[in-house]
Amino acid sequence: MAALSLGLGIASTAITTVRTTRRPARTRFRISCVQWDPEGILGSAQTGHIARLEFKRRLEKDAEAREAFEQHVREEAERRRALRQSRVLPDTAEEMIEYFLDTEAQELEFEIARLRLRLNQEFFSHLKFELGQLRFAVSKTQDMEDRLIELEALQKALLEGTEAYDNMQADLITARKSLTKILTSKDVKATLLELVEQNKINRSLLTLLDENIANAQKSDQKQVAAFMEKVRAAVLKYMTV
Repeated sequence: MAALSLGLGIASTAITTVRTTRRPARTRFRISCVQWDPEGILGSAQTGHIARLEFKRRLEKDAEAREAFEQHVREEAERRRALRQSRVLPDTAEEMIEYFLDTEAQELEFEIARLRLRLNQEFFSHLKFELGQLRFAVSKTQDMEDRLIELEALQKALLEGTEAYDNMQADLITARKSLTKILTSKDVKATLLELVEQNKINRSLLTLLDENIANAQKSDQKQVAAFMEKVRAAVLKYMTV
């Protein structure tokens, strides 16, 4: 049996957090576990079901459009890889604040995942302290007002981002255990029904299956891939989330 993949790829989220020279008021942050995309190569989400279907149909029918899209994805992935390697990780809480403020919008999720262990109580206490100093300053300059807006937005984004990341990790652990149970079961249907009763047949499990199918195909493990394709079809019948 092929080794299980531990990754969990999920669609991208629209986050706008970029430092500017005058630091105008920011667009409200929203990070969702369901939309987590730490790799950040899917770009901004298209709004509207019809628009997404039209884009999908165009890619299916237009070979040139499909090739152009795939080329764009490859180039964007390479750009992000180079950017990530070039960044020097911060050492202190002060440096972490500036690091996140200088992080590209679509890279924020990846950086939260990379620095999750350091996004701890000590860091958030430091961030809260600086916010307090700015809020209760006797006299405020425009730069101080702009800094306050930035840090309030950053605090909200990081709190939501860490919560989403932690939820994703919990979902991933559960999905990995469920997939192992399915693949080692002598009665797959009975195991699936058991997981349905436990509410463990969901999108995370399906995504993990997709990754393992792709890995098996890449390794030319045709029988393993075929078996997991059948399991995937069965999972779809019972999926509730």
